[in-house]
Amino acid sequence: MRELQPRGPENRALFACNFSAPDMMIPMANLTLIYGLRLLPEGEVVEIEDATLKLANGHLAHVTMHTIEGSRKEIERQLLRSLDAFFDFYPEI
Repeated sequence: MRELQPRGPENRALFACNFSAPDMMIPMANLTLIYGLRLLPEGEVVEIEDATLKLANGHLAHVTMHTIEGSRKEIERQLLRSLDAFFDFYPEI
């Protein structure tokens, strides 16, 4: 488990508010993570398209598909780094 750290002066107040004491934590909304996994032999995939989601409000959203190639350990390591980086985009959650 990685230790939570503020990412700069502008986030220190947010970090303190959300993580300083249980009685001071701001409740966060429940989230939905969309993902898919499939292993294929390297070089087998010739094209990848975005996945399309239909939202409750009738709008469409897109999920960019990503590829990682390598050994099992390399894929696992990169997948964990990518997941950490994804959540870095949303420091408020």
